[in-house]
Amino acid sequence: MNFLLSFCLREKHPNGFRIFTIPMDSIGALKIIFIANILVAGWVGVTNLFFPKLAESAVFQNTFTYSESYRLLGALWTAIALLSVLGLWYPRQMSLVLLLQVIYKGSWLLFAVLPAIVSKNPYPKGMAVFFVIWVVLLPFVIPWTYLFS
Repeated sequence: MNFLLSFCLREKHPNGFRIFTIPMDSIGALKIIFIANILVAGWVGVTNLFFPKLAESAVFQNTFTYSESYRLLGALWTAIALLSVLGLWYPRQMSLVLLLQVIYKGSWLLFAVLPAIVSKNPYPKGMAVFFVIWVVLLPFVIPWTYLFS
C-alpha cells in the first residue's frame, strides 16, 4: 500500500462541494495527541479535582500553595480529557480543543513562567517543559485548513 494513502472529506460549499485531502498519517497524529490528552489531562484533572493535596506536590511540585483554583484547573483539564475522547472518533472536528491548548499553555508560559524565570521565582518545571513541548508540537498537528475553511 502507498505510504501517502489519504481520504477525502467532502464539505458542502456555497459553490458546490469542496474536497479536502487529509493524509492518513495526520489523522493518526491527531489521535495520538488525543490519547496523550486523555492520559495526561485526565490524570491531572482528576488529581486536581479529587486529590488536590497530591496535585500540589505531583503536578505543581510544591511551587504553589493550595487554593480552590486547583479544582478549577482540574475541571478544565478533565473537560479537555473528555473532549479528547470524542477526538478519537472525530479528530478533525475536535482539533479546536488543541487550539485552545496552544493558546492557554502558550499564555501561561509567556505570562507566568517567563516572568518567574526572569525574577528567579519557583514554578513547576515539569509542567512548563510539557507545555513547551505541546505548544511547539501542536501547531504541526492541528489541521489549520480544516479549522479555518
